[in-house]
Amino acid sequence: MLKRLLLIVIMMAFTFSYIDIANAKEKTNLKIASKAAVLVDSSSGQILYGKNPDKKLYPASLTKIATAIYAIENGNLDDMVTVSKAAEETDGTRVYLLEGERVTLKHLVQGLLINSGNDAGVAIADYLCGDVPTFAEKLNEFMVDKVGVSNTHFVNPHGLFDKNHYTTASDLAKITDYAIKNPTFREIFGTKELKWNGKGWHTTLITHHLMLKGEIPYPGITGGKTGYVDQSGQTLATTAQNNNIHLTVITMDAKTKKDEYQDTKQLLDYGFTHFKTSELPEDTMFKYGNKIFKTSEKLLYTSPLHASVSERISKNGVLEIVDKSGALLKSFQLSEQKVMAAQSAPSKKKTEKSKHNPWILMMPIILIGFGVFWSVKRIKNKKKG
Repeated sequence: MLKRLLLIVIMMAFTFSYIDIANAKEKTNLKIASKAAVLVDSSSGQILYGKNPDKKLYPASLTKIATAIYAIENGNLDDMVTVSKAAEETDGTRVYLLEGERVTLKHLVQGLLINSGNDAGVAIADYLCGDVPTFAEKLNEFMVDKVGVSNTHFVNPHGLFDKNHYTTASDLAKITDYAIKNPTFREIFGTKELKWNGKGWHTTLITHHLMLKGEIPYPGITGGKTGYVDQSGQTLATTAQNNNIHLTVITMDAKTKKDEYQDTKQLLDYGFTHFKTSELPEDTMFKYGNKIFKTSEKLLYTSPLHASVSERISKNGVLEIVDKSGALLKSFQLSEQKVMAAQSAPSKKKTEKSKHNPWILMMPIILIGFGVFWSVKRIKNKKKG
């Protein structure tokens, strides 16, 4: 039985080793054509794959993800916005707003994300901040203070080229993951089509994202945004989920649409095949010596889909999640809990009683010795009989 159990353990260890090797091999075999790309666990924020993740590049219309979440959080979506002349005259992709037209802020956000309306972006900027430069200043502050970006600078709400308008794949993933936590943004970001009855345009808006609208079929797509200007190349933001994990993929500066969608499919396949989101519930306790540490909220982290992980706590309360090889997956700073003296040590009264009554401590030993003596005596008596 022991030999059989040992064999099973060895087989399991071999299986996990093989999966890890296959994981590493598949990761290095990913052929990503885009100049920069990231695959991120949308829930934990962990980057699962990166190619030039911190390289500053031009985002084109992926800028509108930032504009949309800023508008949703800082404006009243039911407010009526009067379209300015500057908005009507905006270049590029539009929803054909007319000067003086009145549109709800929510409808502008829908036109911004679903049809990539540059004019909708300017109308939003004018409504919220009076003009585009002031809006850009406020947007940058929001991105740093609320989202936590570190290599992003926007000068407009739509992404038309400007040499000072840049971001990175990792920052765009942060922006997207922040935005999709908002239910209104998430709904619009995942909208495939919408009736548009504008003063200058009556149509049905259809998302430009080929995976979201089903032209390139892929199960589990939850949202997407496309972008292109000559200087940026093809840019693409995609979110998707299955029962194990919710993923975000950002690709930047692809030469063709075919490249960016192939890159996205490869990265989603890789993420769904190898990872899952795990959690530690709020108020989970960990002990280090006499210290007790506790999670103050639910903690999320990414773990291998087919391998186990373990937890270790430091004397300073840093909880580390490690894989079977000991490699660090994620760390969290936990709060230390005060332990009552009565719980951590015997009372003074009990200690003194034990000190002055040694027979209490000796009693179990005496009883055991007496029992052994009695048993031996009975055996001897039986032999004599």
